[in-house]
Amino acid sequence: MSYWQILLLILPVFALIAIGVGMRRLAWLTAEAESSLLKMVVNFLYPCLIFENVLNNDALRVPSNLALAPLLGLVLMVLTIVASLYAGRALGLTQGHGLRTFAFAVGINNYGYIPIPLMAALFGTGSLGVLLVHNVGCEAAIWTAGILVLSGLSLREGWRKLVNAPVIALALALAGNLLNVGPHVPAFAREVIHQSAICAIPLGLLLIGGTLEQYFARPHELFEAKVTFSATLLRLGLYPLVYLVAAKYLPCTVELKRVLIVQAAMPAGILPIVIAKHYGGHPLTAVRVVIGTTVLGILVIPLWIRLGLAWIF
Repeated sequence: MSYWQILLLILPVFALIAIGVGMRRLAWLTAEAESSLLKMVVNFLYPCLIFENVLNNDALRVPSNLALAPLLGLVLMVLTIVASLYAGRALGLTQGHGLRTFAFAVGINNYGYIPIPLMAALFGTGSLGVLLVHNVGCEAAIWTAGILVLSGLSLREGWRKLVNAPVIALALALAGNLLNVGPHVPAFAREVIHQSAICAIPLGLLLIGGTLEQYFARPHELFEAKVTFSATLLRLGLYPLVYLVAAKYLPCTVELKRVLIVQAAMPAGILPIVIAKHYGGHPLTAVRVVIGTTVLGILVIPLWIRLGLAWIF
């Protein structure tokens, strides 16, 4: 695909985020509604998306996809979080003034809401199912190494966060896929799951926009040269090479290579803003990382995907 074809695939993703910003500004999406809708997305709609793309998925009957995909999600994200911590120290950031949040935010790519529609558009449901399995490793990295870096909490406190609705849904869907349960699911249940699944990503993107809107009230605070430039250089310049080298030289299936190519191109995730706020980090640093990498990511994502596909395949 050409650069412009890939760009046209990602523009609706960012358009929905922008619409979410507008809805929050017009008070059509209030903070109270945002909180309840987020719970609905995470605990019901997203699990439905997982069921639809994991059940009846031949690619997820390949042992290497079940083992290597989450392992790479964990290892690569831990590597980028730790590397970001050392980079932050080299920049002169200190603990209590954004160092830990910088490492946490730069090290975590957007592994869900942007790559999911991209994977579906580029490669179909087989590779999308592998992405969802890969993301379990990303979740494990966030709630273990990520939380340790951000707040110094114990591993036990972090691991508890892994017992959540999406992970439980994934475990059940994988078991059902291996046991070939899919063909026996009643048609009406499949339709309910399908209709719920197609709501998950658009609604999630609108909520991301709503979350970001509050920071646009003070636009002069959204950019800080040292943090913004360093974050974009690492997240969109250096770390993509790590993912692409892994995809090129590790014994990955075609589906997993596609997952790594798309993950390589991703900007920083939105989740670190919320987690930094909750665990006493420096949310403004996370916002600067997210906005800087996301704005540039609109132009850079198609470049990395084209480069990755050309080099690896």
